Amino acid sequence: MADSASDAQHVAEQVAERMLADDRATRMMGMHLVSVGPGAARMQMTIREDMLNGHDICHGGLIATLADSAFAFACNSYNEITVASGFAVELLKPGRAGDMLTAICTEVSKSGRTGVYDTEVTNQRGERVAMFRGRSYTMKGKPVLGD
Repeated sequence: MADSASDAQHVAEQVAERMLADDRATRMMGMHLVSVGPGAARMQMTIREDMLNGHDICHGGLIATLADSAFAFACNSYNEITVASGFAVELLKPGRAGDMLTAICTEVSKSGRTGVYDTEVTNQRGERVAMFRGRSYTMKGKPVLGD
């Protein structure tokens, strides 16, 4: 008999695989899903020259997009289509060309159709670049993977 934690992990991985196949924005930005689990995800992205703004630092919206992608994989990990109902992001330190950013998203609260998830974005030196809090809305009865 399979253990429910390993079943939940397997579902999260299958959902992530399906989502990645269709996620053109994540691929376009060169993001890499490092790990996923129930209510959690870790993504990485290297800042390219074409991601820099007029101040020669990473555009804040692209840092938020990395965090938002990690949030999407975390909150969809239960195999129910879940979308963002809003988010807030605090940009704490600039990202520079060549920096490897890591976004680690964890579930704070999930009740009924709504959830709250926090994502910390750090650079390769472990310095905190951004904090992101996402609010999710789950569409009950609509699986990501189908039947």
